[in-house]
Amino acid sequence: MCEFNIILNGETLFKDVVYAKNEGNKVIVKSVLGETKEFENCKITEVNVNTTKLFLTAIKS
Repeated sequence: MCEFNIILNGETLFKDVVYAKNEGNKVIVKSVLGETKEFENCKITEVNVNTTKLFLTAIKS
């Protein structure tokens, strides 16, 4: 299975993510252990399977 690291502004904020969804102005992610985290005012901008990185970008209000 492929688990992703969540990257925002060059910083790894969450690891071992197996689920990610854009929902309005937030991104909801879940880890392999079932932990859930929401990133407000963000969107998914890149998913790289080779490096197992999922990049977020802040949405300007």
